[in-house]
Amino acid sequence: MKKLYKFYWDCGRQGDIEGLFVADEEDIKKNLGKNVSLGSCLGKYSEIYGNLDEDDLTILSDDQDFIKKFEELKCES
Repeated sequence: MKKLYKFYWDCGRQGDIEGLFVADEEDIKKNLGKNVSLGSCLGKYSEIYGNLDEDDLTILSDDQDFIKKFEELKCES
């Protein structure tokens, strides 16, 4: 089942990373604990990386009609 997730990392003095995305629950489970590299997304030489943890994600909705519309409107960030 697809769900709408919010991703958030507090990167200290460098800033915060956050985004909204839709993913299948099974894909999330498979990737928990894996290393994520976001490169220099917070500026030159920032090199943001870490392990994806369940606490990094918040489920915002599992309403399939809402999620379908969210995807149609390309609201991912």
